[in-house]
Amino acid sequence: MTNTIWGGRFTASPSEIMEEINASIDFDKRLWRHDILASKAHVAMLGETGIVTAKEAKEIARGLDQIMAEIEAGKFKFSRSLEDIHLNVESRLHELIGPVAGKLHTARSRNDQVATDFRLYVRDEIGAIAAALRALQLALAKKALQYAGAVMPGFTHLQTAQPITFGHHLLAYVEMLGRDRGRFTDAAKRLGECPLGAAALAGTSFPIDREATARALGFARASANSLDAVSDRDFALETLAAAAIAAMHLSRLAEEMVNWASPQWGFVRFSDKFTTGSSIMPQKRNPDAAELVRAKTGRIAGAFQALLMVMKGLPLAYAKDMQEDKEPVFDALDALKLGLAAMTGMVEDIEPDLRAMKRAASSGHATATDLADWLVLNLGLPFREAHQIAGRIVALAESRGSDLKKLPLSDLQSVEKRITEEVYSALDALGSVKSRTSYGGTAPANVKREAKRWIKRLEKDAETR
Repeated sequence: MTNTIWGGRFTASPSEIMEEINASIDFDKRLWRHDILASKAHVAMLGETGIVTAKEAKEIARGLDQIMAEIEAGKFKFSRSLEDIHLNVESRLHELIGPVAGKLHTARSRNDQVATDFRLYVRDEIGAIAAALRALQLALAKKALQYAGAVMPGFTHLQTAQPITFGHHLLAYVEMLGRDRGRFTDAAKRLGECPLGAAALAGTSFPIDREATARALGFARASANSLDAVSDRDFALETLAAAAIAAMHLSRLAEEMVNWASPQWGFVRFSDKFTTGSSIMPQKRNPDAAELVRAKTGRIAGAFQALLMVMKGLPLAYAKDMQEDKEPVFDALDALKLGLAAMTGMVEDIEPDLRAMKRAASSGHATATDLADWLVLNLGLPFREAHQIAGRIVALAESRGSDLKKLPLSDLQSVEKRITEEVYSALDALGSVKSRTSYGGTAPANVKREAKRWIKRLEKDAETR
């Protein structure tokens, strides 16, 4: 049987293979709410402009409300033979109210219809993701405040570098996630153009009011070019790009959690809520939640690349290739939301081992830079000379199998005779972090101030959302 919506041009039914490759209802049915809301805005505008009568507009809106209720109740039967969500809704509308249902599609096409539905969906997802990012930021900031003075080693090249605080480390991710929220906010702003009324590609001869439709759907304006309106998927690409960067940040934190939780590091412990065991090794406590968050970055970044490849060679305006735009977006944004929820739970659940972290921060000659700084401040040496002296002292400590702080003063003076007993205050890990009071530094006072600032800001954001 040919499709009754577009079948007037055709006399034979499509092959089973054609029907299989052409149908999108299996995945685009999740746009049902957005499709119905856009249709209600469209028919309201048609009624206000006199393109359909007020009675017809009211009857169509009533039918759409009934379809929405049926879908919400799980009573709506989706049909693959009707290809997509648009035709499924329109076909059911015809069953409910008769031929007047056909007037709903006046002055629009499935091209501008799907572009509108998809924008509405992505806009809603951006809102949900922004809220999830904010929740993770708040969890990190609260944990940072709790452990503002907890000393741990900072790393470069995954080698011990300088002592920092656990709170300072967590606040670094708060900053990253703040930039992620900014990217999603920017994407939402550029998304705010309504394609509805662009029709297939050239606009329409009906006297429609596109600005009224845009306002009704919460867009800032109607899109200015009908060709661009139906063929643009930049909003989805930009959202996926923001998602990929956010997922990368989650992956970095997940990687650190995996390291921190390993017995070789022993910095943190997770409860049973975010770990799993082994079917053969009874002692295992695996950080599977963190590992899965880390792994999902691939599918999220891959979704961006997949849609980019769909769009890269398409001439204007619409092409069926663009049906492949939704599944990557659906999958990627679902994965990101799940990853954010899991990471928020892990951050709230994490228990640092303060003694293990401080012990690690006091080893590996982490205060060598503090030693060099002390030589500059107290002996007036150029930093490059101080760096050389500190390096020789580190080599001496390694040859003795000793930490810097445990070297006798006589050993220190064998390298630089002017070193005094006061140098040991600079070789203490806690003293080191307390001295880092420059703006953005790891000093506990800085961390407390920044954590409180973030908590206040994030709680205010949540209230005004």
